[in-house]
Amino acid sequence: MLICTIEKGDNYMEDLERVDSCNTVMIHEDVVRQVIKSLPTDEKLYELAELFKVFGDGTRIKIICALFKSEMCVCDLAALLAMSQSAISHQLRVLKNARLVKFRREGKVIYYSLDDDHVKDIFDKGLVHITEK
Repeated sequence: MLICTIEKGDNYMEDLERVDSCNTVMIHEDVVRQVIKSLPTDEKLYELAELFKVFGDGTRIKIICALFKSEMCVCDLAALLAMSQSAISHQLRVLKNARLVKFRREGKVIYYSLDDDHVKDIFDKGLVHITEK
């Protein structure tokens, strides 16, 4: 099976029609044209892929689960997950850079919480998906 990749440019449909070296036949050209018009930009798709990568780490998933219940400081998360504060801080930094968690300072203690309800929605939809039969 041959797979063709074509950059989505100004002449995308013309380029797609010229791809005969893959023995590809476009059966529903109208559907293909409609889908091409509705696709997010490559930049947006890349950003989405990067977001999903953040969810690909078990420690980060556990941190997100913990933060569903309550905001927590690094020390408490480290105790909960039986990990070093340094390791937890690193994972929190990744989550913060992805805008999945936020923090607030109270004296010397920094408390982390979910950035917004969208984070829980994403997580809940993932749980529903993996439990479907």
